[in-house]
Amino acid sequence: MFYAINKKRALIIIVLALFIISTPFIGGGIVNTVSKNNRSLPIYSVDTKENKIAISFDCAWGTDYTDKLLEVFDRENIKVTFFMVEFWAKKHPDLVKKISDKGHEIGTHSSTHSYMSKMSEENIVKELNSSSKEIESVTGKKIDLFRAPYGDYNNRLIDTAKSLGFYTIQWDVDSLDWKNLSSDEIFNRVVKKVKKGSIVLFHNNGLHTLEAVEKIIPYLKKEYSFSTIGELIYRENYFVNSNGVQIKK
Repeated sequence: MFYAINKKRALIIIVLALFIISTPFIGGGIVNTVSKNNRSLPIYSVDTKENKIAISFDCAWGTDYTDKLLEVFDRENIKVTFFMVEFWAKKHPDLVKKISDKGHEIGTHSSTHSYMSKMSEENIVKELNSSSKEIESVTGKKIDLFRAPYGDYNNRLIDTAKSLGFYTIQWDVDSLDWKNLSSDEIFNRVVKKVKKGSIVLFHNNGLHTLEAVEKIIPYLKKEYSFSTIGELIYRENYFVNSNGVQIKK
């Protein structure tokens, strides 16, 4: 009986020891490095002690409000990140250059705005290379940020993008401006969800996005500073935990 109890206790100790050894600790807390399904993940937000956030705009259709948005950013003296689809960039090269010349950051949002998780690795490579080259030909600046259309991804997409030198960016605060919410609804959604290291998603041609952003930026500036996504994220020595938070090793 004594032998059986000791054997069971020893087994428990061994299991606990293996768990502790295999689990990374960050700042004294346990952090999972992979999702439950062992999926490769994009960066949803960044673990930072600084009161920094980044706002981003996906550009796929229309330009009705883009110049006015740029005026707001000038007035508030902030820089943001735009993710552009290739066909949008081809149609509006003057606006692409204007955005870049004003110091805003540009990433690719694919070539055709398709569900890229359904693509072969070969087609993913074509989408990323073609779209980034189109934008780079206008701005003269290298692109290394990518946002998947519809926020749709799988391991193949994330891993292929990484192999090409792209950081895949998601978001942790969704304005839902594409649903044509009122400016007050957008405002309330965003300001309630933002925290240190947040990445906020807007669309450049949302019906009430401009009106909402005009209120959101001054409100958030009371507590946060704004940076581009490229300035917010870590470029090396990091991992992304199961919640999509990028953490410095």
